[in-house]
Amino acid sequence: MIDQLLGYSLTIAFLAVKVVLFIIPLILSIAYLTYAERRVIAAMQLRLGPNVVGPFGLLQPIADAIKLLHKETVIPTLANKYLFVLAPIITFSISLAAWAVIPFDDHWVFADINVGILYLFAMSSLGVYGIIIAGWASNSRYAFLGALRSAAQMISYEVSIGLVIVTVLLCAGSLNLSKIVEAQRAIWFFIPLFPMFIIHFISALAETNRTPFDIPEAEAELVAGYHVEYSSIAFALFFLGEYANMILQSAIASILFLGGWLPPFDVAPFNMIPGFIWFILKICFFLFVFLWARATLPRYRYDQLMRLGWKIFLPFSLAWVVLTAGFLMYMGWLPK
Repeated sequence: MIDQLLGYSLTIAFLAVKVVLFIIPLILSIAYLTYAERRVIAAMQLRLGPNVVGPFGLLQPIADAIKLLHKETVIPTLANKYLFVLAPIITFSISLAAWAVIPFDDHWVFADINVGILYLFAMSSLGVYGIIIAGWASNSRYAFLGALRSAAQMISYEVSIGLVIVTVLLCAGSLNLSKIVEAQRAIWFFIPLFPMFIIHFISALAETNRTPFDIPEAEAELVAGYHVEYSSIAFALFFLGEYANMILQSAIASILFLGGWLPPFDVAPFNMIPGFIWFILKICFFLFVFLWARATLPRYRYDQLMRLGWKIFLPFSLAWVVLTAGFLMYMGWLPK
C-alpha cells in the first residue's frame, strides 16, 4: 500500500514538473507574441515599434508585466467581488488546460486520449463562461454589452468550426490528434479541404476576438469590452488568455490541416529537422497571419459578422461535410 502511494506521489510530482516546464515557456511565448505583434504591425505601417527598453526593445514585455503587477487591483463597489475575481482565472486556466492534448511531436503529448478533438472543442466552448461572468459581475453596462457580443460571436463561429472538424475527422477516421497528424503523411489536409481550411482560420480569428472581428472590444462603442473594469493582474490574465488562445488556435490549425509535426517533404534535409521544430514553425506562420490581419483589415460591423457566420459559413461548411462524406463513401475510403 505504501509502495503504491509512493508510486502515485512520484507520478504526480513528475507530471507537475512537466506542467511547470511547459507553462513557463508558454507564458514567455505569450509575452513575446505581444512584442512581435507591435514590431510586425509597426513594420507594416512604417513605424519603429518598441525599441527603447533593452536591445531592440526585447525587454519591453518584461517591463509591461512589471507595470501590470505593480498596479492596484480595483474592484467596483457594486460588483460581485468573488465572480469578478474568478472570471479572469477561469479564462486563463481554460486557455492552459486545452494544451493537455496537443501533440508537439510523435509521443510528445501530456494526454494522448482517443477523443482529444472533443476535449479541445469542449475547452473552447467553456471559454465563453469566463467572458459572460466578467461582463455580468462588473455591474457595468459597457462590460455587459461587450460580454454579450463576445459570447454571441464565439458561439456563432464555434458551429462552423465544429463542421470543419467533422470533415477532418471523416478524412482521418479518428478523434485522436496524433492519429489525425499521422493520417496526413501522404498529403496534408489543407490541399483537399482548402475551403474548410480558410473557414477554420477565419473562424479562429472570430473565436479569439481578433481583427477584423474585434467587435466585443470596439473602443468607440464599448470603451474596452467585457474587461473595461479590470486592472492590474486581473486584466493581465485576460490579456494572457487571449494571446494563449491565439497560439492554441494556431496549433490546432497546424494539426488539422498542415500535418502537425510532419515535414512538408519526407526527404533530406526536411526530415532531418526535429518534428517539434516544424510544429513551432507552423504555429509561427499562423501567428504571423493573425498579426498581418490586424495591421491591414478594417473592423466588421456586428450585423456583417453575424451574417458571415450564419448565412455563409454555416451553409457552406454543412454542404462541404455532405460532399466529403459522399465522396469518401463513393470511393470506398470512408473509415470503418
